[in-house]
Amino acid sequence: MIFSVLSLANIPPPALQQQVKMTTQRKHLVKDFNHFITCYVCKGYLIKPTTVTECLHTFCKSCIVQHFEDSNECPKCGIQVHETNPLEMLRLDNTLEEIIFKLVPGLREREQQREIEFWKRNKSKENADDDGRKCKRAKMEEETDDRGDGDYHRSDPQIAICLDCLRNSGQMGENIVKGLMKKFIRCSTRVTVGTIKKFLSLKLKLPSSYELDVLCNGEIMGKDHTMEFIYMTRWRLHGENAYPMVLEYRPRIDFG
Repeated sequence: MIFSVLSLANIPPPALQQQVKMTTQRKHLVKDFNHFITCYVCKGYLIKPTTVTECLHTFCKSCIVQHFEDSNECPKCGIQVHETNPLEMLRLDNTLEEIIFKLVPGLREREQQREIEFWKRNKSKENADDDGRKCKRAKMEEETDDRGDGDYHRSDPQIAICLDCLRNSGQMGENIVKGLMKKFIRCSTRVTVGTIKKFLSLKLKLPSSYELDVLCNGEIMGKDHTMEFIYMTRWRLHGENAYPMVLEYRPRIDFG
C-alpha cells in the first residue's frame, strides 16, 4: 500500500506504526508457498502439475508418470490408485500451473526452452535413421494438405504421426471405417486422443454417434492422453525407435 506524504502526516504515530506493521506482515516470500507448489518426488517446482484423483495429491507430470511405470500406489500417501492402469486416474491442473508461473519469475520461459530443446534433440536423432525420410514426406504431404489454414499451435513442439486402420475379420463396422488417403499427419504434442478421434470422424465422414478406439502398441488410449504422453510412455519406452509414431484406429468394441 502506498501512502502520500499528506496522508502520513495526518496519522498519529501509534496508528502509523500499526499500519506499517500490518503492511509489512502482508509480504510473503515465494519460499513460504513451497510446500504447496513443489513436487514430493523431485522436490522441484511443479511442472505440468498433475493430480491423482483418488487422493488429490499433485506431482510433476513426468515424475508421476515414471513412478506409475513401476508402481500403482501414490508416492506420497501409499494409497492404491488403480489395480491395473493408474495413469487413467491422472488429471492436469492448469490453474495451479498458471499460479506457479506467476509466483516464480522466469519459470515458464525456462521450461518452454527446455521442452523445445528436448524435442529438437530427439527429432535430430530420429531423423538420422532411414525412417526420417518417411517423416519428411509425411510433413510435406501435411503442409500441402493444410496450406492456407491457420496454424493455432505454431509455437508448440510438433510430432509426426501415422494413423493406420486396424482391421479385424468379422468385426462390426469395419465396412464403415476405412483407411485414410493420407495417413501421415503433423500436429502439436499437446493434441489429445479425443481430438484425433474427431479428426478421424471428420475425414472418414462417420455418423456423430459412431465411436472409435485409438490404440498404440495394441493398448487402447484414453481420450485425455496427449501425443507427448503416448510417445513418452507407450511408444519410446517400449523400445519403438521408428519415426513417425504409429497410432491405430478401429470401431469401438463394447466388452459389456
